Amino acid sequence: MNDNSDNLTSADNQQERLIFIGWLLGFVDGEGCFSIGFVKQPDRGKRRGYTTGYQVAHRFVITQGVKSVDCLEEVKKFFGVGKININHRHDNHKEDLAQYCVNSTEDLTRTIIPFFEKHNLRTSKQYDFEQFSLCMKMVSLNEHLTHAGLIRIVEISQTMNHRKSRDELIRILRDYTPNIYKGEDIVRSA
Repeated sequence: MNDNSDNLTSADNQQERLIFIGWLLGFVDGEGCFSIGFVKQPDRGKRRGYTTGYQVAHRFVITQGVKSVDCLEEVKKFFGVGKININHRHDNHKEDLAQYCVNSTEDLTRTIIPFFEKHNLRTSKQYDFEQFSLCMKMVSLNEHLTHAGLIRIVEISQTMNHRKSRDELIRILRDYTPNIYKGEDIVRSA
């Protein structure tokens, strides 16, 4: 009878895990964001990671009102990575905002990306995730340290999260970069 009880407990745990994963996917579809940003770092050009004058800022975020921070704690516990920040800016919200955020390249590539590769999202966030994953692979291969690689990441990021065009950033990079491909425009149209 003890074996049956252990099997039942194991089956219950598996069922609870599947339910939690389903909830998590819906939660991320509604409140999550995979983002790629760029931070101008012109004075750090000699340091590794800044050779182009820009740092690629990548992150996975879920935002909730601070009253629902317990949900974010569950997500953090499930993934075992990331941190929760409280944003005291209210903007058009009536309460402080809490964010579960993962921005470590290692945590993103070893934990977050493999999870979402195994478990697909159902909304347009799936496309954003796929583009995010592609950018993270480029970062892992150090392609972001080249002007051509950085421009490609900028182009990909333009298609994510209904963002405004980053033509201005591409123009700055093009002006900043010597003509690498003699006669060819190094920026393909998005």
